[in-house]
Amino acid sequence: MFDIRVRLGAVMHIRPADRVNPADGPVTLRVTGVRLVANQRQDYGRVWLEGFRLTEDGGPGRQTQILVRADLLPP
Repeated sequence: MFDIRVRLGAVMHIRPADRVNPADGPVTLRVTGVRLVANQRQDYGRVWLEGFRLTEDGGPGRQTQILVRADLLPP
């Protein structure tokens, strides 16, 4: 199991290598929620980050969910 602590409202810079579907490059996300991946083996090592993508000027963009490596998040 993972010990995951993410402050809601935190801004995370997510590299393509840290995502499951990196087709649109790096993402800057203001986090509004975190969900464990319940339908996978326990050692799968991924979590869903929910939030708003930030635009180039730092404003809120569209709401999204991104499947990322759990070890990307602070312990």
